[in-house]
Amino acid sequence: MKTVGIIAEYNPFHNGHAFQLAKAKEITGADYAIVVMSGNFVQRGFPAIMEKSLRTEAALLCGADVVIELPVHYASASAEYFASGAVSLLDRLGVVDFLCFGSECGDINVLSSLADMLLAEDNSFRESLKSHLKKGASYPQARCDALLALSPQNEQIFSQLNHPNNILGIEYLKMLKKRNSRIIPATVARTGSAYHEKQLNGSCSSALAIRETITNKNDIASMEKQVPPAVYRLMAQQYQKTFPIVPEDYSAWLSYKLLQEQDKDFSIYFDIDCSLSDRLHKFLPAYTDFSSFCEKIKTRNVTYTKVSRALLHILLNIYQEDVNIFCAEDYVYYARLLGFRKTAAPLMNAMKKNASLPLISRPAEAKRRILCENGSRMFLQDIQASHLYALSVEHKFRQGFQNELQKKPLILP
Repeated sequence: MKTVGIIAEYNPFHNGHAFQLAKAKEITGADYAIVVMSGNFVQRGFPAIMEKSLRTEAALLCGADVVIELPVHYASASAEYFASGAVSLLDRLGVVDFLCFGSECGDINVLSSLADMLLAEDNSFRESLKSHLKKGASYPQARCDALLALSPQNEQIFSQLNHPNNILGIEYLKMLKKRNSRIIPATVARTGSAYHEKQLNGSCSSALAIRETITNKNDIASMEKQVPPAVYRLMAQQYQKTFPIVPEDYSAWLSYKLLQEQDKDFSIYFDIDCSLSDRLHKFLPAYTDFSSFCEKIKTRNVTYTKVSRALLHILLNIYQEDVNIFCAEDYVYYARLLGFRKTAAPLMNAMKKNASLPLISRPAEAKRRILCENGSRMFLQDIQASHLYALSVEHKFRQGFQNELQKKPLILP
């Protein structure tokens, strides 16, 4: 039995994701695919457009065999933390043979070489990196410039660091190497629209373009060409009932939280330094809504996405001290099962036998299954984040509140 792991947000699930799932099984010869998926909040620091149970169902209908939730601390974090949490979770399941990810590069050897270079950071690199950051470059650009300054002959290779999927893939590879994991990496070349493309393009558009079309144009009919038929049926059934959820749905809650803590130092929260904290305080009187505030706060070297993540960490009470502890204790304490197919019974049995962390199928079980205080705190914050999302759905669409502690994993034939 061979198993491939995939790390994803599926925000929302589209044709490109279906292609990657099929290709991942094909190139690795895997019998099963385990997806580690972000929950209700994603790496850009925003709520997912569709809640996690719908995205789980979409994945299971289109090739995934098991879906496990990535804890919100990593799901809402920068590439390094996102990758570290997800890879650690896959590794500790004890059954994953391959990790397959999409990339603009499409060459696992090139990406692996870059991962080795970044793992071997020396004093010269760190000083060069600091210099470029002081000049106002964003971190990804500063890192690329620092490498290029030290090794100009590798300009073509370093150019791969300018692409978002490559950046994330390199972080996966770094974490596999750090863990000395037995998991074998593989990559599938990204097809269709570019990651940042905002316009629909053929039948393989970016997730960003799909979100923009749904939320800004209120156009669900266009999705019929962009997503697998089973996913379109889900979308059509749930449109304006449970989705779309957008950052502005959190504007009032975020305003209240910022005002409530306006006398505090925001640098106690994850990934917020003193400079960003000061900037948040400075512009707080000008707050109107989530997205506009991100625009006001961003600078040349502090990106919009970094700001939105920072605001989300404040809203969700994700503290820097907690994340430091979690990372020091091997990142994850449990595997929260969101859904699986009945045909994956052999894989489920293998996970129960080989995983080095508890598998949580029902949240109500967590108290007796997670035996350490830090793990319980991580799980509680996952639950609280899901409840905040459920409140947004309830408020926006007048739906009944979904208590996360009462949820069961989705099981498909």
